[in-house]
Amino acid sequence: MERHNAAEILYRITLSICLIEFFYVSWHIMIKPLKPVVVIPARLAATRFPDKPLALIHGEPMIVHVWRRAMEAKVGPVLVAAGDKAILDAIKKIGGDAVLTNPDLPSGSDRIHAALESYDPDQKFDAIINLQGDLPTIEPASVRACLEPLAHPNVDIATIGVKITRDKERTDPNVVKAVASIGANSKVGRCIYFTRATAPFGDGPYYHHIGLYAYRRAALDRFVLLAPTILEKRERLEQLRALEAGMRIDIALVDTVPLGVDTPYDLERAQTML
Repeated sequence: MERHNAAEILYRITLSICLIEFFYVSWHIMIKPLKPVVVIPARLAATRFPDKPLALIHGEPMIVHVWRRAMEAKVGPVLVAAGDKAILDAIKKIGGDAVLTNPDLPSGSDRIHAALESYDPDQKFDAIINLQGDLPTIEPASVRACLEPLAHPNVDIATIGVKITRDKERTDPNVVKAVASIGANSKVGRCIYFTRATAPFGDGPYYHHIGLYAYRRAALDRFVLLAPTILEKRERLEQLRALEAGMRIDIALVDTVPLGVDTPYDLERAQTML
């Protein structure tokens, strides 16, 4: 009788463990977005580099190179939110998807939201990766990594960053720092703030923020309705609008910082890297 009871107890314990593992995996799958879409906002108007999206790199417009990197990530469809017909035509020429949007929209977030309203009116896609159109050297793995923080049910927006290794970057105001709580053995953590200053104080790593975001669909809908905030305008960082509104942003660490093309010189550098 005692042996029978011991065997039954062991069976019940084993069954309970299996059920817990099953429900944990199922829960994890349910909360992580299952249908992401990559949207690349692009427009021709720019102060420092007019017509930048159409600047040629090895004979193809830069926006086409960004589109190719997004396609290589293989996370879902890739859509270009074009502010001008010339950008739309460049993407259509290679067989890509593009939607024409109002060139006067104030930000890339507004542009991707407007594009989605016509591309996906039924909201079949539950996560949107906002990939800047001036990152032709972005690693496909970095695009995929941006989705990882959304596995946590409380995360509204996900982004990526790189651990800073050069002293100059710690004090450079052009390098945006993500103040984030990331454990020693983890690559994902919660963002408390973003700043151009050197932060946080004390010993420990600093994180170079990369402006690539993955929004839950509801989070994007909410974000575009928010008015610019005090800290956003002071730091000139749009993501602070979300934090000031109580939205949660988590960050995933990746290995490399992509080259952002802001000037003709940057374009020359991109040509040597591709």
